[in-house]
Amino acid sequence: MRLQPVEHPQGLKLRLAYWFARRTFGKVITPMKVVTARVPKSMRLSYEMSKLMQSGFSLDQGLQMLLHVHISEVNQCHFCVDIGKAVALKEGGSLEKISKLDRYRDDPAFTPAERAALAYVEEVSRTHDASDATFAELRKHFTDTQIAEITMLNALENCYNLTNRPLRIESDGLCALVSKTAARGSAKAA
Repeated sequence: MRLQPVEHPQGLKLRLAYWFARRTFGKVITPMKVVTARVPKSMRLSYEMSKLMQSGFSLDQGLQMLLHVHISEVNQCHFCVDIGKAVALKEGGSLEKISKLDRYRDDPAFTPAERAALAYVEEVSRTHDASDATFAELRKHFTDTQIAEITMLNALENCYNLTNRPLRIESDGLCALVSKTAARGSAKAA
């Protein structure tokens, strides 16, 4: 990591944000300690981006999770891959399909619509554009509104990736933390 995390933030808003992060994720996430603690005005932007990505799109939640993780894999943002998997698990999903993302073009677990969306975000993340053929395939499966949402989701995820990657913010182990918490909850219920 290129900047040291700020463990004890200044100001009430940041202390409350740290508390909320601990409550939500079981720990204060590293981007908050490295970036938000130094640029507190970014907290509102991050909150609004996160809120839009969580509940602002009409896209199927499962597809959104696949897109988040795949974009982060393309960009090699290990923190974002980890948090994407953790959120999928926390929301009752499975990592089965996510673990097959490197084979999405050929694996029968993926629908033609998922393949089109994954190919689109992959191409746009790599080249900042999409070929006419890639866009035409996307258009076969999604409405104009959904295409705009997929494009916006891709841009927002790339923003997170481009914040974390150059600062060498790695995985926080959130997926493992969620798995352990879920296992404890299952043991208590039994």
